[in-house]
Amino acid sequence: MNYSNPGIKQILTKICLLLFFSCNLFAQQNFGKIKGTITTSDGENAVGVNIILKGSKYGTVSNEEGAFEFNRVKPNSYILQVSLSGYETLEQQVNVTANETATLNLQLTVSNKQLKEVIITNNRGKAFPKQSTYVSKMPLKNVENPQVYNIVSSELMKEQAITNYEDALKNVPGIQKLWESTGRGGDGGSYYSLRGFEVQANIVNGLPGLTSGTLDPANIERIEVIKGPSGTLFGSSLVSYGGLINTVTKKPYSGFGGEISYLAGSFGLNRVTADFNTPLDDNNDVLFRINAAYQTENSFQDAGFRTSVFVAPSLSYKVNNKLSFLINTEFMSEEKTTPSMLFLGRDAKLQFTDLADLNYDTSLSFYSNDLPMKNPRFNLQGQMTYKISDQWTSQTVLSRTSTKSKGYYSYIYDNEDGNRDFGFWITKENSQTATTDIQQNFIGDFRIGNMRNRLVVGLDYFDRNVMFGGSGYGKLYNVTAQGEVRQLDPDNPYNLSQTSVDQLLAGEAGPDYNSKDATYSAYASDLLNITSKLLVMASLRVDYFDTEGNIKTDTDNYNQTALSPKFGIVYQPIQDQLSVFANYMNGFRNIAPSALYDNDGNFIGSKTFEPEHANQLEAGVKADLFSNKLTATASYYDINVANLVTSNPMYSAQGGEARSKGFEFDLNAAPIKGLSIIAGYSYNDSKITKGDENNVWLDQGKRPFWAGPKNLVNLWATYKFDEGTLENFGLGFGGNYASDNAILDSEVTGKFILPSYTVVNGSVFYNVTKFRISLNVNNITNKDYFNGGWSTVNPQKPRNVVASFAYKF
Repeated sequence: MNYSNPGIKQILTKICLLLFFSCNLFAQQNFGKIKGTITTSDGENAVGVNIILKGSKYGTVSNEEGAFEFNRVKPNSYILQVSLSGYETLEQQVNVTANETATLNLQLTVSNKQLKEVIITNNRGKAFPKQSTYVSKMPLKNVENPQVYNIVSSELMKEQAITNYEDALKNVPGIQKLWESTGRGGDGGSYYSLRGFEVQANIVNGLPGLTSGTLDPANIERIEVIKGPSGTLFGSSLVSYGGLINTVTKKPYSGFGGEISYLAGSFGLNRVTADFNTPLDDNNDVLFRINAAYQTENSFQDAGFRTSVFVAPSLSYKVNNKLSFLINTEFMSEEKTTPSMLFLGRDAKLQFTDLADLNYDTSLSFYSNDLPMKNPRFNLQGQMTYKISDQWTSQTVLSRTSTKSKGYYSYIYDNEDGNRDFGFWITKENSQTATTDIQQNFIGDFRIGNMRNRLVVGLDYFDRNVMFGGSGYGKLYNVTAQGEVRQLDPDNPYNLSQTSVDQLLAGEAGPDYNSKDATYSAYASDLLNITSKLLVMASLRVDYFDTEGNIKTDTDNYNQTALSPKFGIVYQPIQDQLSVFANYMNGFRNIAPSALYDNDGNFIGSKTFEPEHANQLEAGVKADLFSNKLTATASYYDINVANLVTSNPMYSAQGGEARSKGFEFDLNAAPIKGLSIIAGYSYNDSKITKGDENNVWLDQGKRPFWAGPKNLVNLWATYKFDEGTLENFGLGFGGNYASDNAILDSEVTGKFILPSYTVVNGSVFYNVTKFRISLNVNNITNKDYFNGGWSTVNPQKPRNVVASFAYKF
């Protein structure tokens, strides 16, 4: 055939074009579509989230209506993946057929009342929570907030096989455990140093949540460590000048699901947890969730144990699009022995120069399993949310807590008599602390001209009732740091049995003390967008404190009023990605009257004091870059505390001052596919700038003995294989460094230093949609190390192993 003929060429060209378009049309007709919407558990549209199809190149972003769409999808069966930062991964199977559209309606398992900004990843690394509604009592992005805070997610706690609250906080820069829970009445929870000041974990969902025992991780969605004196929004009763620790609990979500896990490990660790969620009606308006845990564990020493049972049911009810209710409850029954600690003397020159001289045999507990403490705890929180309009929301919350201490508590205190031994003191407690808190908040988001206002106005009533009962303290015997028992009366020896201790305490009159106090507060905080990039915040609290002291006497009754302001400024050179911030924050503490005595020890009256006040100046940078693959905060702070009360045996005086300044850096990064890194560094310089001579509590020019180490480093990195033979396997590695810790430094006592340490941890795991298996090794190098504060020497766990299995449904 002659292809050079022009007519034939035209015909061939038309045939080729026809074949091309036909093939193209045929190909188009063999693709399918996926459409859907994503909402939060309370029905709000989830805007700007990334959605992917696992194992494919397909990815998209939801629009303002929470809608998404995949076009030209090859027919196949896919797993659509939505990984909410710090939370359980949402995966949905979808079948795509030619020429058809698969429609999905997905609902995230977190309410936007807790996390308005939804962050999704595609397994290139983990994203992390970027905001909190609790820090400023209104939803703000992290880069918009002039206050610094850090978050430990439930997902991270699972990676590290966390079985106790204290270990979770090792992931936060600037915080260090001083000693673990003692169980004693009033303040038996764990103590930490934060920016140079002592703090306890007494806040749950932004409300009082006291405990005299240990908090259980089973019901924790995340832990928020909120930095700096926060009296403006949180008052004075439960926070410190360095900040506060807020525990955010798990809430019900739409749909059916849950998880059951079992952990076993060194020192007799056995832990079973269960998480069950279900709707109670067809419309998902009534949702129920329950978390529970049972744990038993022995000490790493020759005696000591802890057993706990924890149950946390919660219920949410969406009446309509405006009105909703949420009820959270926690019940915990805990029994444990007093952790081993040695108290060095605070009133005379130290008997021991350092740890080597102390020669502490850390394999000994100096205790007996026959002398436990019980710490039952109850916590109830109810919340009513009413959407008044598109601009205003009303939030009414109620909190009730009760925590008890029933059993034996001991402390081993330096005799300071040159014999290089310690007195073993013990008491049998029967104490209870009960609190009630009621808050009414009005939260607004509105514009005045072109300027956006986000405002919270609130009222807060807090009531606390503390009852101390039981026996007084008795001295059982003396003991050395090597375990040698020295009886006070060899002819009438005592031992570590209930019978012997009860005999000792039979003649010791106990406390009969019942204190009550109440706080009435009003506060307001406004974040104003002067421009889209420049924001300013102004806040103020008026706080009226009224206490009866001991209700059995009128000599210690008093009341006082305090004002607590807060200011902040944020400028975003790159909006929603990079911000420069500064803040001024205030905290305060009400001080009870002090008894006055004459030279003969006779009571002559009481002295009242002004509230102590802390003022912080802070400046720094926050970043949320590369589509949430890198978040970081760096800041410098300077906290000055005035009106500190100094005490001596005969009198108390006001006028002490302290200064704490330092630098903190926090990094969360997902630099490559499968890899996530959490790292932090903090430096703290604390000093008593004005105090009393020969007063270990406020010794001028010295670092306070509760301030903890100057330098802290934390690191945790996880890598999960996404393909190949090792697909779904992963590795975790990290640890902590703490510099020297001076637990005593005074002209009275001399100096005692707990040396610096580095602890290394690691894990290997296999994680798929339905189950997770992991093996964690903590303190891999078997480092012998100590924490401490207020002159205590508190040995920590040697190398230990935890194996875990979790099934998700």
